[in-house]
Amino acid sequence: MANQRLSTQFISARGHEYFCEIDEEYLTDRFNLTGLQQEVQYYQYALDLVTDVFDFECEDEVREQIEKSARHLYGLVHARYIITTRGLAKMLEKYKKCDFGRCPRVLCRSHPLLPLGLSDLAQQKSVKLYCAKCEDVYSPKSSRHASIDGAYFGASFPHILFQVYPGLIPPKSNERYTPKCFGFKTHAQAALVRWQEGEREKQDRRLGEAGMDVRRVEGGDEDESEEEPGR
Repeated sequence: MANQRLSTQFISARGHEYFCEIDEEYLTDRFNLTGLQQEVQYYQYALDLVTDVFDFECEDEVREQIEKSARHLYGLVHARYIITTRGLAKMLEKYKKCDFGRCPRVLCRSHPLLPLGLSDLAQQKSVKLYCAKCEDVYSPKSSRHASIDGAYFGASFPHILFQVYPGLIPPKSNERYTPKCFGFKTHAQAALVRWQEGEREKQDRRLGEAGMDVRRVEGGDEDESEEEPGR
């Protein structure tokens, strides 16, 4: 970690493109870290490492655990930071540059995505990507991104961003894929008829198993059922 702050090294690492750098003033304000002591092992050492004041001689194994805790702490603080005015502005710039990718849905026309956690609790769900146009969520394409904890972004971030910047809310599209055969739309009535025929066949089988004789009325939609002779 020498010669480079952990926060800078963290966001520059491959697979961490979704993260923004947290301002040092935010990291050093203990109020912003309230409640994280119980969630992070080696909390004080991890905080010292994140804020670049770590000065503790230890074995490599312990150092590795502290660095792991520091990365976890940074992620948890990141979820809080990105819903602040400064954090939203940084994430907005990344959103405009499509740093989070584009919607894989064809009819969304490559609309940019935003990272989203399905849970605010750590180690519950990995990060997903939210499309404001179709209002659906998707898994990241990269396995590196897919392994990121969703709690490092939180379940509210995209929606807070659009509340602060309502002008960015895209118009909802009513365009939907239309099934066609040789250029002709498949008629919804045809699907209904197929379903009705399937239900009739099921009913006929049940009546047959019950010993009922089923006769169709030619040209009609009704059945005539009667018991077999001798029953």
